[in-house]
Amino acid sequence: MITKIKSVIVEDEAAARDVLRSYLTKYCPQVEIVGEAHNSREAVPLLHELQPQLVFLDVEMPFGNAFDVLEACSTLSFETIFVTAFSDYSLKALNRSAAYYLLKPISIEELITAVNKVQQQIHSKELFNRNKVIVENFREPKPEKQQVILPTMEGFEVVRMDEIVRLKGNGNFTDLYLTNSTKKMACRFLKYFDEMLPLPFLRVHKSHMVNLNFVKLYNKGGYITLQDGSEVEVSPTYKEEFLKHFK
Repeated sequence: MITKIKSVIVEDEAAARDVLRSYLTKYCPQVEIVGEAHNSREAVPLLHELQPQLVFLDVEMPFGNAFDVLEACSTLSFETIFVTAFSDYSLKALNRSAAYYLLKPISIEELITAVNKVQQQIHSKELFNRNKVIVENFREPKPEKQQVILPTMEGFEVVRMDEIVRLKGNGNFTDLYLTNSTKKMACRFLKYFDEMLPLPFLRVHKSHMVNLNFVKLYNKGGYITLQDGSEVEVSPTYKEEFLKHFK
C-alpha cells in the first residue's frame, strides 16, 4: 500500500493548477492533494488549517510571493517544491538553499524526480528546516551573507558564503575549505558550485574555485596564495579572468 503524501498546491494561474493536478494524479500516485490556494493571501490560513507534508508553491503570485508565504508559515513543518518561470537570480538563490524547484512549463520527468526526493526526505524523518534558510537568503540583500546548504553523505550542513575560502573538485564531490580551518565534503560536482555561487567566487582551474576576498598574493608562476596559507594553481584558461578582478 502506498503511503500518501498530504499535499497542497499554491498557484495563481488556473491552467497551471490544472496541469499540475493532472500530472500529479497520473504520475505521482503517492501524492494526495488535500487543498489548493490561488494566491498567498489564501495560502497562509489554508496551510495552517491543513498542515500538509508537501506544498507545491508558485514563486510569484498576487498579494505576496512564495517567500512571504514561507515566512508566515514559519511555525509549520513541510517540504516545498517551488514552481517558477522566473529569473536566474531566483534559481541561484533556490540552489544555494538546496531547494526543490520545477521550471514552467513543468516537465513530467522532473516532477516525478522532485516528488521522489521529497518522499525520501519525509520517510527518513529528517528534521531540517530548509524553508527557514530559503526565507533568510531572500531577505538578505548581501549575497556574501547568504547561506549555502551543502548536501552531504550524512544529510545537510549550512554554511555562510563568506565562511568559504576555497572549493576543490574531488571526483563526484566537492571539498569546501572554511575560515575556521575545517573542511566540508558536498555531494555535488564543482560545476554545480561554479554555476550557483556569485562573485567573489571564481573558477581558477578545472579543479579549483576561490573566494577572491581571501586572496593574499598572486605568483606569476601561476599560483595564488590564500589567507589561510594554502596555494591554488591558476590555469592559463582562467588566468585572464582572474587577473581582471585585480586591475
